[in-house]
Amino acid sequence: MKRLFLKFAAIAVVGAIVSACGGSDDDDDNTPTGNIAEVATGSGLTALVAAATKAELVDELSAASATLTVFAPTDAAFGVLATQLGFTSATNMVEQLSKEDLAKILSYHVLPARRSAADLTSTPSQPTIYNFPDTTPTTVTFKTEGGAAVTDAVLSDAKVTRADVAATNGVVHVIDKVLVPPGVLTVVQMAQTNPAAFSTLVGALGTAGLADDLSADGPFTVFAPTNAAFEAISTVVAGLTPEQLTTVLTYHVISGQVLSSDLGPVFGNPQPTLSGQSITIVQGAAPVIATITDAAGTTPPAEIKNVDVRGTNGVIHVIDKVLIPTL
Repeated sequence: MKRLFLKFAAIAVVGAIVSACGGSDDDDDNTPTGNIAEVATGSGLTALVAAATKAELVDELSAASATLTVFAPTDAAFGVLATQLGFTSATNMVEQLSKEDLAKILSYHVLPARRSAADLTSTPSQPTIYNFPDTTPTTVTFKTEGGAAVTDAVLSDAKVTRADVAATNGVVHVIDKVLVPPGVLTVVQMAQTNPAAFSTLVGALGTAGLADDLSADGPFTVFAPTNAAFEAISTVVAGLTPEQLTTVLTYHVISGQVLSSDLGPVFGNPQPTLSGQSITIVQGAAPVIATITDAAGTTPPAEIKNVDVRGTNGVIHVIDKVLIPTL
């Protein structure tokens, strides 16, 4: 009975979203007009089709033997990502990104089975066909609070604007954002693709001239304060000299990659940062993951809120306060 209730609840939520977004009626959506590649083409998802063509994924999305679920970003979604990453347009981004990187990004939008919105509601965490690292399937998370959405590796949400578009070899859910996978972009680019959380940090890195440094090979571990964390001390940040701002920002970076699974040996031991000063990471009492003690003795200390946002050159852990070094 509980599963049946969840299924009907999910159908009701999705139906409301499709109606609000002006999607076609259920009969149209549930009558396949072609395979997934043909449905994407017929739906006017030109950027997605161009990216899939360059990545040589069209055959995979067209295969009659396949049964897939595709989260399909709109052209506008590709345009937003292009702007965030500094490209002039979605077309320019597809032209400039390598075939391999495009294949990774698009594979992160594909589930290896047919999953309707109701299926996703009852089992929200789903493996994709993109593996990182090595042979480990990456996952996306589906949620319905405030409307159906998919959460990606950079902790941002893509809203479902049209659900359950049937194809002969699976189903398509149209979304308003390109999902960002782990292990494709640098740690700076990962932050750029979640402006709702990190736009202040990204802006500060640009002001201090550190974006290029943190885009190098690394690896780096970045403790990334949220926009709210910067806002809480906005008057302090506004009064920093350029040299002090650089010290503050590099105080959030450790040389080397320290994943959440590696934090145990680090707990309680001062860790040198790129600023030349140390921080101390302490294991938190559940549900707190860990806290960080800074040179200023900020009370209460910063909490690590999210972990393991993986880039090509390191990892980001999200914190709720700006760490203050000796200035």
